[in-house]
Amino acid sequence: MDFTLKAYKSLICALKEARYAFLTFDEFLSEGQDWKCVVLRHDVDKLPFNSLRIARIEAEEGVCSTYYFRAVPESWNEVVIREIAGMGHEVGYHYESLTTCGGDVDAAYADFCANLEKLRQIVPVKTICMHGSPRSPYDSKDIWKKYDYRKSGIVGEPYLDVNFGEVFYLTDTGRRWDGYKVSVRDKIPGYQEEWNKAGLVFRTTSDVIRGVEEGMMPEKIMITTHPQRWEEFGWKWAREMVVQGGKNAVKRMIVWGKRR
Repeated sequence: MDFTLKAYKSLICALKEARYAFLTFDEFLSEGQDWKCVVLRHDVDKLPFNSLRIARIEAEEGVCSTYYFRAVPESWNEVVIREIAGMGHEVGYHYESLTTCGGDVDAAYADFCANLEKLRQIVPVKTICMHGSPRSPYDSKDIWKKYDYRKSGIVGEPYLDVNFGEVFYLTDTGRRWDGYKVSVRDKIPGYQEEWNKAGLVFRTTSDVIRGVEEGMMPEKIMITTHPQRWEEFGWKWAREMVVQGGKNAVKRMIVWGKRR
């Protein structure tokens, strides 16, 4: 029974037992470089109330994390955003502007700034993170080849401001912990090969927990989850498992096509 709320809580408890400090991404950038620490990053692609349940579990365990919200109805929920921030978690903007603006970089930057300001009217925002949009031909990080997000008061973007030579990256993309095999953009090329050689490859949450308990994990970790995948066991859990299996098949074809 993987990707249940119980499994997520077990992961949090294992990291606590291993004496990892839990930092938001903003805290990591400002003060966490020399600590044994973990950054929990949550991409709120949809089903924001799932994120709220995850946030409550973390708050009950006394840890804080970072939640990135998209500027679309299936993610953006002001009640949820405020409550999550009120627990002490960080809230950031999960931007996809180059995709929504059809590849027009100037329009994308204007869209980014407008949505960032809307989110800042609800909560403080200091970090951002690109939404992968796997079916899109555009990578929204390309906005920053022309513009500078720091001029908007943003201090960091995980894909651009983390030294992954020192920080191990784990993501549940594809509803599996070795989802880099089917991911279009949520992966760290180059470093992933080194992690594979070191045996840092995990399929299930139980595998990740075992790695933590056995001391296999590096001292600095970033773990990305998509809370819509984490449910109590039941029909919603089963639906997500089936739907994600179909998405993974499509992603494999996209990845295969890019390699040709």
